[in-house]
Amino acid sequence: MRLLRYTLYRLLQAIPVLIGVTLITFVLANLAPGDPVRFMLHGQEVDEELIRTVERRYGLDRPLHERYLVYMGGVLQGDFGHSIHRNRPVLDLMLARIGPTLLLVVSAYAFALATAIPLGILAAKRRNQPEDHVSRIVALVGVSTPSFWIGIMLILLFAVTLGWLPSSGLVYPWWPPETYGHSGYGEHALETVRHLLLPMIALGTLQMATLMRVERTQMINSLQGEYVKLARAYGVPERTILRKHAFRAAQLPIITIVGLNLSTALGGAVLIEYVFNINGMGRLFLEAIQQLDYQLIMGITIVIGTMFVVGVIITDISYAYIDPRVTYGEEE
Repeated sequence: MRLLRYTLYRLLQAIPVLIGVTLITFVLANLAPGDPVRFMLHGQEVDEELIRTVERRYGLDRPLHERYLVYMGGVLQGDFGHSIHRNRPVLDLMLARIGPTLLLVVSAYAFALATAIPLGILAAKRRNQPEDHVSRIVALVGVSTPSFWIGIMLILLFAVTLGWLPSSGLVYPWWPPETYGHSGYGEHALETVRHLLLPMIALGTLQMATLMRVERTQMINSLQGEYVKLARAYGVPERTILRKHAFRAAQLPIITIVGLNLSTALGGAVLIEYVFNINGMGRLFLEAIQQLDYQLIMGITIVIGTMFVVGVIITDISYAYIDPRVTYGEEE
């Protein structure tokens, strides 16, 4: 199969996965204790007739299986329903919040890749030397420490104690500088980086530590390969061996981890957004759970599940650019 046919095939495979995710989420959300209508009307004088009216408005009086089928029918038409507590279309709420989450996740991955790959290469090149020992300690601490705790420690050090960086919020680069009272795009970009730096490091530390360990291991294996020994025997410079021979062969597992760890990053963004007071989709998801906002829970679940599936598919396709042996099911 060619690349396009393989991509379509993987997209078709993703359909039952997403249906399973939505079905499990829908059932669990509706089995959670509490009544969303009574929660929404809290503080008001409530009678049973008003509750029945609100339930009919949002379709909560229907059987569970019927509600699920009606909801999925609307999703196929681009309608994610209305939020029970905000009385706004779920799609509008998600579009307003997805930007900060994507900015946070992408910047965290950029930080992880920019630090993990050089450190992993350095550790492999200087195996069992002080640089290697330091990198392994950093990796161990990174994978063992919760991201929210790292975020709190960063706030205490750089925001509270030193006062160098802000402790909450984001400056959105897609908004004009005048929105924040900035004098120009230079100041606007600087403030964007200053606000993004701490949450980016907090979220990206786990990814960085994981990638660095894998990069080190793969580079060590590559540097011990027969083709590297042959290149050295022919007098190829060590820098060339490292860059052209060992490095490329070591990147396939890195691509795999980047794709599969997308769910971890999205999950970590939920806590990081709360720690740094960022109005992203992760925070919106927690608020929806606390308020038993079924429509909003389902909408965010579908979006996050789709992002993860698409990330895995992109990872599969990226293999061809690293490993020419990948044929996407074509016969040899």
